Amino acid sequence: MSFTNLYYKRAVGTARACYVCHKPTTTVLATINTVDFLYTCDTHLADPGFASQVGTSSDGVGAGGAKMGLSTEEIAKVKSEWEERQKKKAEKAKEKEKEKEKDDKEKGAVDKESDSKKVPGSVSPPSSTPAAPTPTPTHQRYTLHRDIFSLRLAEHRRRRQAVQAKELAPRLPGAPMTPLPSSPPS
Repeated sequence: MSFTNLYYKRAVGTARACYVCHKPTTTVLATINTVDFLYTCDTHLADPGFASQVGTSSDGVGAGGAKMGLSTEEIAKVKSEWEERQKKKAEKAKEKEKEKEKDDKEKGAVDKESDSKKVPGSVSPPSSTPAAPTPTPTHQRYTLHRDIFSLRLAEHRRRRQAVQAKELAPRLPGAPMTPLPSSPPS
């Protein structure tokens, strides 16, 4: 089972030995599904011979935007246009709610008797516009140097082969238990 060379920097509570220098560290690099992880010092993360940081922005600004051929001005322009459209949508939704409230008030004058029968605590608050989703915390992304990554792959391969050998060992025939017959001297 192979995995991609994309690791996320995470902080852990328990310090363990660094993969390189064996000093205690609470920084760990882990793949997305935690198939592979290694503890490393922050100083090693700055070393380009060990790992290099990948662009952390997913909105097109930074490394991702450079790949797409977009300038920061173009991205800022598109963002502002999008924000303006979202504001207009929110204003239209508010206007529709006001119109509904006016209609409800007109109907309320006719149905005043039915309103007096309702329990005051059961009235639901008016629905508000959906709140923007809270941004999820993002971790810094790193790629290991190709030699370090090949060491990690080899280590996983050795582990997998050891597990396979343990599974296969009981099915193999054992060594003979009886001694070989001795031949008479001639």
